[in-house]
Amino acid sequence: MADDESHGLFGGVFARGPVAVDDNAWLQAMLDAEAGLARALERAGLAPAGSGEAVTAAARAADFEPGELGALAALTGNPVPGLARALARRVPQAAAGAVHRGATSQDIVDTAAMLLARRVIDGVLADLARAADAAAGLAGTHRSTIMIGRTLLQQAVPVTFGLVAAGWLTSIDEARQGLAAVSSGRLAVQFGGAAGTLASLGEAGQRVAALLAEELGLALPVLPWHTDRLRIIDVAAALARAAAALGKVARDVTLLAQSEIGEVHEGAADAGAPAQQAAASIPGAPGAPGAPGPAGPRRGGSSAMPHKHNPVAAIAILGCTRQAPGLLATLVASAEQELQRAAGAWHAEWEPLACLLRLTGSAASWAAELLSGLTVDGSRMAANLAATKDLPLAEHVASLLAGVLGGAQAHDMVAEAAQRAVSAGLPLRDVLLAVPKLENRLASAGITAEQIESALEPAGYLGAADAFITAALEAHQSLEGSWTTPSALRGG
Repeated sequence: MADDESHGLFGGVFARGPVAVDDNAWLQAMLDAEAGLARALERAGLAPAGSGEAVTAAARAADFEPGELGALAALTGNPVPGLARALARRVPQAAAGAVHRGATSQDIVDTAAMLLARRVIDGVLADLARAADAAAGLAGTHRSTIMIGRTLLQQAVPVTFGLVAAGWLTSIDEARQGLAAVSSGRLAVQFGGAAGTLASLGEAGQRVAALLAEELGLALPVLPWHTDRLRIIDVAAALARAAAALGKVARDVTLLAQSEIGEVHEGAADAGAPAQQAAASIPGAPGAPGAPGPAGPRRGGSSAMPHKHNPVAAIAILGCTRQAPGLLATLVASAEQELQRAAGAWHAEWEPLACLLRLTGSAASWAAELLSGLTVDGSRMAANLAATKDLPLAEHVASLLAGVLGGAQAHDMVAEAAQRAVSAGLPLRDVLLAVPKLENRLASAGITAEQIESALEPAGYLGAADAFITAALEAHQSLEGSWTTPSALRGG
């Protein structure tokens, strides 16, 4: 969990990822960019020997005060000028000239954004891999666990929970591939100087840019991208795709975990331990030394209703993922930037991008826990399916009759039987087999009671569900077999 933000009021929900996206993380990424530049300048012969090492040693976020740099940012519109001055004061005089040489503020902030995105994406990919493996396990285990399918939130036809989990698996794996592609190919160094020409470095500009990219393990773009924000959009879109995949999983869980449905439940949470430890440190809190009441808070509990067991992980995921579309929209809107450097649109990117990184990281962390501990109640699924009184198999019966009665007449006949069944509170099979008018029509069509009984068996109307599950599992196994982490592709 991101240590600094996890102590904030909402950090336990929205900053749960393994990589922090806070002021210190941004500050360290900017310092890493400055240090990489100093090393590149030294390698290019534009800074004295030892400059790179000196600047790198001084580039520690813990030694700087974000609040002071933020106050100075009010004078210049961004924190980099104050940071560069503070960093130069912390290195030997001989190395001071290597700090920020040839760069403009946007070079440092954009490069820092790429470094921060890489770190977060690596963490997200690790959690998504855990979530995907858990979804694959659910798909394989429950490939024959039959449940009612629901379309437009109404009962439809039978499906299997294995197919539901296979759908989750496929979307998570596709999100992983998208994030990996962005991480390995679209995270590029930014180094263009005042207006994208690197004029202050003369003929050495391109060489320093290449060395800087090498030092930081980022791609070298064809030219500076100060007002070409497609890389930012690509990062944001890949994050939003992952958020969308996780939001789908979480929404399904909240629906299936409703008291009236009760087909899945969140399992015991590893994350409960930190929460209980935190509560134990608050004097007078339940579980604290000398405090009355139970030891520690209960996961999923309500402040008002003692009986509640809320699906906290799924709810937290949705709390994160619901914010992603608006953040993506802001970043896309900010891509319209003027001439060589933007007046405000660039500044508008910083917080939405940081929020999107943080929220996606948190959602992925929650999802790994959710799917790893999800409890599936197959008996409840069977009971809910039985409670439909055969109505979800009406389509199957109609298809059986269509061959002898024609599609329209078969549909109308079964619709009439279904209406009678609902009105009388009877199973569909009782109406089809007991109403003389319908029974006679079935007999005249050569349809036997045994055929009707067979058509009303859920296990006989699952179509390609099993084959689809197999395909999803094979695709997942193939992905795992060929998977190369973005860090490996970068040589990191």
